[in-house]
Amino acid sequence: MKRDEKGFTFIELIVALGIIALVGSAAAMTTFQVLKGTERNNDHLTVVRQVQNAGYWISRDARMALSVSADNLTLPDFLVLGWTIWDDNGEPTYHTVTYYFEGLNDGVGTLKRRHWSSDGAGEQTLIAQHIYYDPADPSRTSRVSYVTPSLTLQLTALFEQNIETREYIVSHRPDL
Repeated sequence: MKRDEKGFTFIELIVALGIIALVGSAAAMTTFQVLKGTERNNDHLTVVRQVQNAGYWISRDARMALSVSADNLTLPDFLVLGWTIWDDNGEPTYHTVTYYFEGLNDGVGTLKRRHWSSDGAGEQTLIAQHIYYDPADPSRTSRVSYVTPSLTLQLTALFEQNIETREYIVSHRPDL
């Protein structure tokens, strides 16, 4: 550019636009990767939380259980636990908890808990979603087995492309 001329040449404008386009596309790709990574992390956290929540509830009930039915149950039932609580007058209250699947579709469904007690209490609780149950896939499916005194529980959650499997070994709470 000459001293007395003002403005940019056409070539300078093309180079500047090319640099701006390059920086803009790099920023857009970075933003897309961050958002996609966040979505993947959220999906992974979803399956981890579902498995942990189911493991917490079943472990809590299994520690109190005096009876465990894990074998020879038919769907939708997954696990049945029973225990007795004695009040100060020596009167028993019998409790039964049944964990069962609802809405199994392609091996993925919702795990629910049905609690019944002899004092009239009855409730149903949503325990976890996206729980994977497919007996034809024994290495990854959710399953339970009981050999006195331990309940072995494998829970698997599947959501989108994320899968999480955890194993819990729960022993009966000792009588105090």
